[in-house]
Amino acid sequence: MSPAAKTRVVIADDHALVREGLRKVLELDDTVELAGEAANADEVMARLAQGGVDLLLLDLLMPGCNDVDLIQRIHAAHAGLPVLVLTMHADPHIARRALEAGAGGYLTKDISTELLIDAVHHVAAGRSYVDPSLSAALIRQEPKAPEPLESLSPRERQVLVALVRGQSLVDIAAALQVAPNTVSTYKTRLMDKLDQASLSDLVRYAVRHGIVD
Repeated sequence: MSPAAKTRVVIADDHALVREGLRKVLELDDTVELAGEAANADEVMARLAQGGVDLLLLDLLMPGCNDVDLIQRIHAAHAGLPVLVLTMHADPHIARRALEAGAGGYLTKDISTELLIDAVHHVAAGRSYVDPSLSAALIRQEPKAPEPLESLSPRERQVLVALVRGQSLVDIAAALQVAPNTVSTYKTRLMDKLDQASLSDLVRYAVRHGIVD
């Protein structure tokens, strides 16, 4: 990208109103150009495959996106693409995981317009940018024992997200193209790993750890 070129940004968020608001914010900066939008993980990957993107502004939680898994997929397929996470979760542990997965920046959705635009330019230029409200916490954060979530396989994490979003075992099985009994086995296994006794406990655990909104 030449110095005079605009920064081409793709907005990825499953809420249309949020995308509209972000679009209006970015339009305030004449050095930024909207290069597309995406409402789920598949749309993100499809748009990135077309090229012509300088930065992805990414909501951490969308359909088809489990925690930081999508960042890892993006980093594997488009290693040089700057990713700026914009999320509701002001959790330094989640922020660290996102940055370790390959994100160049991490912001919460209560930031100002000025901070968002500043972060877009920083991350697009290859520099890191972390929400000021989280910076000190990240520096202070001591190494922790591995979280139970980290023991889940990608498929177990996928089943977890589907369950806490209210999908039935039959629906999940159809989406994953496996037998319902297989999904039931995944459910039992992940509940055991996460030490949760019921589906309601599982939902509360998932919300508490930023797996779903």
